[in-house]
Amino acid sequence: MSSRGSGGRSNGALPQTKICQFKLVLLGDMAVGKSSLVLRFVKGQFDEFQETTIGAAFLAQSVCLDDTTVKFEIWDTAGQERYHSLAPMYYRGAQAAIVVFDITKPETFERAKAWVKELQRQASPNIVIALAGNKADLAEKRLVEYEEAQAYAEDTSLLFMETSAKTAMNVNEIFLAIAKKMPKTDTQNPTHAARHRGVNLQDPDAQSTRACCGGN
Repeated sequence: MSSRGSGGRSNGALPQTKICQFKLVLLGDMAVGKSSLVLRFVKGQFDEFQETTIGAAFLAQSVCLDDTTVKFEIWDTAGQERYHSLAPMYYRGAQAAIVVFDITKPETFERAKAWVKELQRQASPNIVIALAGNKADLAEKRLVEYEEAQAYAEDTSLLFMETSAKTAMNVNEIFLAIAKKMPKTDTQNPTHAARHRGVNLQDPDAQSTRACCGGN
């Protein structure tokens, strides 16, 4: 009788949404807008005078895909050269990365290429890498052509979008595109996730239920 009762409770009562957790790192030169992109994605905010990141900052946000909630644990790294040596500590074990450059500063695009090479050489073999040409709201000051960045992304098998943290252009979309490329069977075991990602699973619902399909 007890088994019949428990079966009755589980019939349609439990949500079928899977929650997959992935570590995502943002890399790029200083002042390209990495922190602004994360702030826009996680909190739907933009600060014209965003403070420079020191070391790295951690935030979390979720994306809904059909029957799966993809939770990103986001490491926003500092762009200053003196913090470069710390970067491997943050991209080690990451399943995804967004490499950001400023479309008005060609040198940041070259720096982005260097980050991509480093990730492809030293990060996880199956890491999903997206290239973000940020500050698209400053298109009249553009010095990196869309076609140039697109061709580079195609040659190196990257996702590519131009974004604007200021106007929110393609911010949610780039994270969504990454989420769609992530494996959905890799993180079903919470202890596996915690062991390999150092994730705090004490409150698994805090972000996913509040932020999943709401307005970012």
